[in-house]
Amino acid sequence: MREQTLANIQIAAISSAEQPIARASAQLTAFVGRTLRGPLNQPIIVRSFADFQQHFGGLWQPSPLSYAVEHFFEQGGRQAVIVRVANGASPVTLSLKCGRETLRLEAKAPGTREFLRASVDYDNVPGGDDQAFNLVIQRVRSPGSERVEAQETFRGLSVDPESPRFISNVLMDSDLMRVRGNVPLLRPDRTLMPGTNLPVGYVSSNPDGDDGKPISDYDVIGSAARGTGLFALEGVDDLAFVYIPPLARVVDVGISTLLVAARFCRDKRAMLILDPPSSWESAPDAVRALKALDFRSDNALMFFPRISAQDRLRGRAEIFGNGGAVAGLLSRSGEAVAAAVSEREPEPMLRSSAKLAKDVSSTDRWLLASLGVNVLQSVRNPERAWPALRTLACGASASSDWSYLAQRRFALFVINAIERGTRWCAGQSNGPQTWGRVSSQILNFLSELRSAGAFAAVPADQAFLVICDERINDSADGVNILVQFAATHAGAYHSFMLTHRVGGSTVRPVMVNRFEATLVLSRELEQEITLRLGPKEDVVSVLALN
Repeated sequence: MREQTLANIQIAAISSAEQPIARASAQLTAFVGRTLRGPLNQPIIVRSFADFQQHFGGLWQPSPLSYAVEHFFEQGGRQAVIVRVANGASPVTLSLKCGRETLRLEAKAPGTREFLRASVDYDNVPGGDDQAFNLVIQRVRSPGSERVEAQETFRGLSVDPESPRFISNVLMDSDLMRVRGNVPLLRPDRTLMPGTNLPVGYVSSNPDGDDGKPISDYDVIGSAARGTGLFALEGVDDLAFVYIPPLARVVDVGISTLLVAARFCRDKRAMLILDPPSSWESAPDAVRALKALDFRSDNALMFFPRISAQDRLRGRAEIFGNGGAVAGLLSRSGEAVAAAVSEREPEPMLRSSAKLAKDVSSTDRWLLASLGVNVLQSVRNPERAWPALRTLACGASASSDWSYLAQRRFALFVINAIERGTRWCAGQSNGPQTWGRVSSQILNFLSELRSAGAFAAVPADQAFLVICDERINDSADGVNILVQFAATHAGAYHSFMLTHRVGGSTVRPVMVNRFEATLVLSRELEQEITLRLGPKEDVVSVLALN
């Protein structure tokens, strides 16, 4: 995932047994949709709306995503990852004269708003070398502008296909342009300042780009094999929320996209934010539609109603999907640990930049909550009690905890932190030394969470359990770790089996019967271990807890 810093330095943290598991704030929100410009199918982190403007062009009426990102930061969002998708967009080109021939370049990012220019010179090129040249590529704010937003310099390029500096190969690493078609035998002519022989001029890109057609559900879903659309987020860690804005102002996201996105979020252990459909004109409409809606997921959430906010391009208030504002609101409401241990959740209050598109009565608020839909507020609730924030599980989850947003976010935070912090054991010797180190690391992390107020409903010796020994590991590749921690509801526990291999890590839910002291695995995981250790009865005896 690409992330811009002031010094253009990327920092990567590597986990080890000696490092404590980081209690990172799980508040990264992903947006997938259409933007004015920017690279396609490449996740890029932005930390302000100014960052978004620099990379993706700012507000654009055909882009609900651009307004959602604006609402996100206005409501307190801290960082977002953007994936741009398009439907039939094509890049601008740039033509450099090479004697009587032409070297054609094209923008890496498609669309009409890539304003690029290039300069060619022969500075410090040996006199006998008539195939080498220097190339400078710039992105400017607008046609004719001298405000440079990005610049790349390539020295000692060559039109010789046998050269290690062959232009087609070198520009594969460019963030701005690529070579289109064949490379002429002659190097590009020097670009001169108009009306002079001074070699400091630029050639501007041609106005031949295309922004494409409105995007469809197909474009948003993308391809898992090619890593496009939603699946461009596959390599992004620490996702808290995923939001897919409406495809257009009056076109809701289709159910096929929501189903794929919900499964993706389940696999990534993130929460999917859904907009209430535009057809829900009132709370009673929403109640009737929800009863007929065949969508249940403990990895999804919804708030009602939509919001009214100022459209700075149209100069008036408009109705928007609320997902961007909801993500910002949840980000500023505190980290997952604080939300889970708080005696009372903060009210879902919008900041003054947004208003409710519809009023919702107290009765309807409680009725919607019973169906898994939360209600936004623009003023303080005069009542002493309000519904706890829900997921869209609506009783369909295996855990009653996961019908509640705070508890679901906390569980995802815990297992994500442990998975990320114990990746060091992949490739390590699968033996007692590794097992002991990883168990100690996880126990320390869970103890810190209990000190912060988590797992307070049970005694300390029943708050959590970590198993990493010969009972669930053999000599096969990969280290298995069983982690269990107390749920909010009395007597309930959340249990996961983590497996770290050189090729990657997996997390699967399991069930642990603490009272009978017997580990009962889910059928899928039981079948996997049976293949390794032998028949089912042998597996049960191996996994019996003393």
